[in-house]
Amino acid sequence: MKKIVSLASLSVLVLLAQAQTGYNINITLKPYKNSYIYLGYHYGKMKALADSVLLDQNSTGTFKGKQALPGGIYFIVSPRKEILFELLLDKQQNFSIKADSAGLPNSVVFTGSADNTAFQNYTKFANTTGMAINKANIAYAGARNAKDSAAITAEIKALADKMQQHRDSIIKKQPHSILTALFEAMKEPVVPPAAKHPKGKYDTAFAFHYYKSHFWDGVSFTDERLIRTPFFESKLIKYYKDLVSPNPDSINKEVDHMLLYSRSNKEMFKFLLVHFVQKYISPEYMGQDAVFVHLFEKYINNGQADFFTAQYKDHMTKRAYSLMANLIGQPAANMEMVDSLDKPLPLYSIQSDMIVLCFWDPTCSHCKEVVPKVDSIYNAKWKKQGITVYGVMVDGGKETWLQFIREKGLKNWLHVYQLPSQQQVEASAGKAGFRQLYDVYQTPVLYLLDKDKRIVAKKLNYQQLDEVINLKLKTSKSN
Repeated sequence: MKKIVSLASLSVLVLLAQAQTGYNINITLKPYKNSYIYLGYHYGKMKALADSVLLDQNSTGTFKGKQALPGGIYFIVSPRKEILFELLLDKQQNFSIKADSAGLPNSVVFTGSADNTAFQNYTKFANTTGMAINKANIAYAGARNAKDSAAITAEIKALADKMQQHRDSIIKKQPHSILTALFEAMKEPVVPPAAKHPKGKYDTAFAFHYYKSHFWDGVSFTDERLIRTPFFESKLIKYYKDLVSPNPDSINKEVDHMLLYSRSNKEMFKFLLVHFVQKYISPEYMGQDAVFVHLFEKYINNGQADFFTAQYKDHMTKRAYSLMANLIGQPAANMEMVDSLDKPLPLYSIQSDMIVLCFWDPTCSHCKEVVPKVDSIYNAKWKKQGITVYGVMVDGGKETWLQFIREKGLKNWLHVYQLPSQQQVEASAGKAGFRQLYDVYQTPVLYLLDKDKRIVAKKLNYQQLDEVINLKLKTSKSN
């Protein structure tokens, strides 16, 4: 016999289903009254606010919304904009909190949230164990003999093992909980002891590859909850800094792997792509801008990144096309320039073992400081090494440019500039000018080309450029 559900009961079920799709967090936070408090969250290295509530005369209020909040680590912020304590948000978003700012964090009580009860219990355990480890570390520093040091070391290890065992027990009991996802992301691989290395001896290469290959164990690149933690982005930064070869090909391979796995979760894909774009659009190391060009061509320029604003996408497009023309190892673009007498002196007419390109402006204060130093090292070393300096005036006016050259005695450079008529011809034809081709949007800018006009180095200071020149000369002699 079929069970008949009344319309009234059906309405209740519908209302319950709707309530579960949003969030409703009742909070009593003493002693604050008639003032706003805030619900914030981590987003990588940043912090942001998700909601606010005005506490009443009884210090009570409710954070609520029709749409559930994304899972992650959140925090309560006081009226003074101080972070008071953290909480977890996942599937359970209908619960209550009672706390007194005078007794934090022990005064916090969660009702109706198993995730936060477990998180709070773990936090208390971790704090107690952490204090014991700190105490043992202090004792170790004051140990009088090797026997005492060994005993304290064993105690510290036992405490650390106890902490990990506690985490492992939570992971085993609650494999799909947000707390388990956090613990897995926080884990660091433990390299096997030397006896388990090849031939039974400690092997540095084996240890490195083991650590790297297990670095992301237990971490899912489709779990967007990790985005809203303070440690996932730090783990990402550490991986690329310490474990990935800095050459663009190696980085591209790793980046593609992560983005491929994250595609089924739009928020994680967005987070990773934005992180990589920001890291490599202005990279720390020379040549890594090739990674940004790769990201642009493979993901941004083919419609996979609709979350970027039109303004930022326009900025990335301009940067990408500028960088495409001057990647390390690629032939440098020719420049149709004239000398100080307005006679043609294009870049590709110069025959030299190496060419230093110096883009500068005689009215630029930094150029006034750097250009004479470039001239000094050129006369002292580079000229004897068969190097030519091709100095390009970017702005400043011809007369000012010639006056600076005379006053500073820059006699041995090949000084060139572009005629306004040539600029007009390029603009009318829709061709990129030398500023875009060499990504020159500030001065001075230095490049190093080999005898075939291929880019060896770029955007280094003159001391760094000198080091590259010395290394290249040393390598050519050994060959």
